[in-house]
Amino acid sequence: MVGLVVVSHSATAAEGIVEVAAEMGGETAIEAAGGDDGGVGTNVDRISDALAAADDGDGVVVLVDLGSAVMNAEVAIEMHDGEAIIADAPVLEGAVNAAVAATDPKATLESVVEQAEAAADLSKT
Repeated sequence: MVGLVVVSHSATAAEGIVEVAAEMGGETAIEAAGGDDGGVGTNVDRISDALAAADDGDGVVVLVDLGSAVMNAEVAIEMHDGEAIIADAPVLEGAVNAAVAATDPKATLESVVEQAEAAADLSKT
């Protein structure tokens, strides 16, 4: 099954997004990688650990909040033995869409990324 990693500058935000996405994601492996040494920031090692925990061999979709989260996620992905892709998606809505898509037994890394990125078009009004 395709796994998910949520990278945020805030550990609390990452954990909250994972909590919401997990409600829709069934057995999908969803890992939070937020904060840096108890403060605000991102951490390559924390992201790497989350990638390893979420990857069962089918790949991992990574959702990020901003700035250095992208850069650190890219470094962690380069170090990761498996396949992982950063989705160009809003982090909360993208995580929920990805979690639902990952429950499909025929889901692929690409199909889950596609659904995460489709969240950019969701209207809130």
